[in-house]
This record gives sequence, structure tokens and C-alpha cells, in this order.
Amino acid sequence: MDYLEAKNKFISTWGSLGSLWGINKAMAQIQALLFISTKPLSMEEIMEELKISRGNTSMNLRQLMDWGIVTKTLVAGERKEFFTTEKDVQELARIVAKERSRREIKPVIKILNEVSSIKKDGSEKTKELIKQTRALHELTETMDSMINKLVDQKQNWITKSVLKLFK
Repeated sequence: MDYLEAKNKFISTWGSLGSLWGINKAMAQIQALLFISTKPLSMEEIMEELKISRGNTSMNLRQLMDWGIVTKTLVAGERKEFFTTEKDVQELARIVAKERSRREIKPVIKILNEVSSIKKDGSEKTKELIKQTRALHELTETMDSMINKLVDQKQNWITKSVLKLFK
């Protein structure tokens, strides 16, 4: 496999995996392209490389910047905007985990808390709803807390040990 084939396969695969970490295919492909690029890329270079429209590129770059994964970079002598992404894989994973917690898990925790705090009317169905949603709330809150503590660590011996357990 040559460089071009390997690059295209990586970008395509990363794009398909994007949904697993909460982003669409084009967003993931843009991030993948920037991730393997040796220099900052302009919007035009991204559009040309991935064969996607200006609007699609612009919208997805903005969302990647909102996530904190992509940043604008100044290139001396250029008037265009250029973009780069986080290159440290562990830092990238930390950013994604924090953002997914904020966007997805925290709202679920809030809803589970509200639902499990309903007024007790003495019925079995209400008791069961409260019991099960409290259990889910506690589990979700505990898991979110554990994940946040793990991703907040900067590759210390505990983090390395935990990561080894998952391998």
C-alpha cells in the first residue's frame, strides 16, 4: 500500500468511526486529514482533498473548533485562514471525553435526577420508576465522575495502569 492509498483509507475509516465519538462523517474526515497533515491547511485545501463543499467544510470546521479539537492558525504572509488539530492522541481523547460528557452525559444525569425526584403517590409503578431511575442516575453519575477523573490525569502511573487494564 502506498502513501496515498494509506492516507485515503485512514481518512475514510476515521470518518466512519466519527459517529462513535459523537460527530458526523465529514467532521471526522476533516479532523483526520488535519491530524496527519504536516502543516496547517486552508479551507480550500481541505475542500479539495476531501471533495466536499465550502459550506460543509465551513460548518464542520466551526463545530470542530467548538469542540476544541481544531484551531485556527496564522501562516506568515497568507491572508487565508489555516487550521490545525490536536496531534497528541491522549490529549485528543481527553478533549473528546470531556466534550461528550458535557454534551451527552450531563443532560442525561439531569433528566434522571428530575425523573427520580417525582412526587410519590404510593403506587407500585411510581415506586418502581423512582427506584430504577435513581439507580440509573447514581450509576451514570459515578461513571461520568470516574471518566472525568481519568481523563483529567496527565499520564501518571495510575492512568497508565488503568489503561493497561483495558488493553
